[in-house]
Amino acid sequence: MNTIFLGSPPFALPVFRALARSPHRPLALVTAPDKPRGRGREVEPSELVLAAREQGIEVLQPADPHAPEVLERLRAHAPEVLVVASYGVIMKPVLIELAPHGSLNVHASLLPRWRGASPIQAAIAAGDERTGVSIQRIVPALDEGDVLHARERAIGADETAGELLAALAELGGQAIVEALELLASGRARFEPQDPTRATYARKLKKERGAIDWTRPARELARHVRAMNPWPGARTLDARGRELTVLLAREVAAHGAPGVVLEAGERFVVACGENALELAQLTPAGKRPMSGAEYLRGARTNVGERLGLASGSAGAV
Repeated sequence: MNTIFLGSPPFALPVFRALARSPHRPLALVTAPDKPRGRGREVEPSELVLAAREQGIEVLQPADPHAPEVLERLRAHAPEVLVVASYGVIMKPVLIELAPHGSLNVHASLLPRWRGASPIQAAIAAGDERTGVSIQRIVPALDEGDVLHARERAIGADETAGELLAALAELGGQAIVEALELLASGRARFEPQDPTRATYARKLKKERGAIDWTRPARELARHVRAMNPWPGARTLDARGRELTVLLAREVAAHGAPGVVLEAGERFVVACGENALELAQLTPAGKRPMSGAEYLRGARTNVGERLGLASGSAGAV
């Protein structure tokens, strides 16, 4: 099928590559304008843009994809369907309905669970055992379109949001190719979502990473995984210095929430229920290190209390 792809990295990159290898190779890529990157803050093309150029696929980077000249250029390709993956722009009907088969979105959850902007983080934070990707028809309402195809997988016990995103992006690439085969062969069956089962994952902001030590340790261990790599599960040490926790484990220990219970071979902090071993963390301005390595260089003692980072914590 003639397709046009709309998306942004990192999630969109494996999806785009899978599509480019398939019989449904995109005629054009629509993505955000290049932004400053790296320490020098120079404007550089994204990996997605570079991948399209390597394939000889036209790249469009409009500030507004609904601009008349952009729509005209897209129509000139005579696409049969638009494929969308993490584009980051609210699409208007004039764009959604540009192709005869409309627009299909690769969404990183098993809809109707976790509609919205941060489904991967939400699934980990909630303790879901399984997740997946859904290929849904785009409609003006948020992730409410009928589902054409879905692929499911387990969530690893220690899997972070970054690791799960990478896995689901690969799975999404497989799923969209399979969905387009169904569409091309006339075997497509779109299933309406059950609105009574819908849950929502709001957009992540930096303050959502803050650790609330009054929560149970099992929830905070999931919180740490869900916030890795961004925005990071953050707290303050007893001297007000920020720590970003990368890996944590629940341990059976008790004390006042936020109080350091062990500061030797293990870095253990009391929670609202049980305690959390901070197995890997990044002090502000430094490299990632183990909890034991951090303690060897930090003045942290048993009985001190860790505090909330700026902002307030909350469920994803």
